[in-house]
Amino acid sequence: MKAIIKSVRPLLIMLTLMPMLLLAACGSRAAGMNGKVELTISAAASLTDALNELKPLYEKTHANTSIAYNFGASGALQQQIEQGAPADVFLSAASKNMQALVDKKLIRPGRERNLLTNELVVVVPPSGKASATSLQDLQKASMKRIAIGIPESVPAGKYAMEALRGSKLWDGLQPKLVQGKDVKQVLQYVETGNADAGFVYKTDALASKKAEIAFTIDPASYSPILYPVGIVSSTKHEEAAEAFYAFLSSEEALNIFIKYGFSVSP
Repeated sequence: MKAIIKSVRPLLIMLTLMPMLLLAACGSRAAGMNGKVELTISAAASLTDALNELKPLYEKTHANTSIAYNFGASGALQQQIEQGAPADVFLSAASKNMQALVDKKLIRPGRERNLLTNELVVVVPPSGKASATSLQDLQKASMKRIAIGIPESVPAGKYAMEALRGSKLWDGLQPKLVQGKDVKQVLQYVETGNADAGFVYKTDALASKKAEIAFTIDPASYSPILYPVGIVSSTKHEEAAEAFYAFLSSEEALNIFIKYGFSVSP
C-alpha cells in the first residue's frame, strides 16, 4: 500500500502544480502583449531637432509606445525600406522618394500625404571672411569650398543642383563642391570652417549657432520642397503607426514644426 502511495504522490504533486504553471505562462504572455510598442520612424535628417522635441510629448500621452528615430538622407532611407529594413513611418524631404515607395506598394494605400514645406538657403560661417549675397558670388576666389548634399540621395543637394543649373553655374563650380551625406553634414562643414558656404534648409540654418544665412535662394529656381509622411506597409504595429501618423498633423505637432522654421503644407 505504501509503495502505491509513493508512486502516486509525484503524480498528485504534478497535477497540483500544473494549473499554477499554466497560469504563470499565460501571465507571461499577457505581460508581453501589454508591453510597450517601439515604433521606428525613418526621417529626413533636416527633421532631427523638431522630431526630437516631439518625442517626449508623444510618449507622455501614449504610455504604451516608445519612439525610435532613424535619421538620414531621404534617398538612403528609401533604399533601406526597399531592402526590408524595419520601419513603421517614413518622413521624406522630397516627394520623389516617397512616391518611389508608393509605386512599389511599400507605403500603405491612402496613408501618405504632404505634411510640411521648407526653403533652401546658403549659409556661411559667422566669422568667415568670405561673403555672398547671390549664387553668382559663389564664383568668387574667396569661396574656395562649397558644401552640397549628394544630389542623388540628398534632396537638399538635388534642389541646390537645380538652382545652380538654372543659373548656369553648376559646371563651373564643380571644382569647389564638397559633398555631404546629408544636410546635417553639409551644415557641419560650414560650422567647422571646412567649407566657405553650404546649401541647407532654412530650418537647419535657424537652428545653428555657428553658421548664418547669407541669402535665400529663389524658390522658383528649384522644385517645391515638400515633406511627405507615410505609413510603411510592412509595419507590425499598424494601430500605433496610425496614431503617430495622425499626431504629426495635430496642432501641437505642427506648432513645433513651425517653431523650427517649417511651413505647413497646403
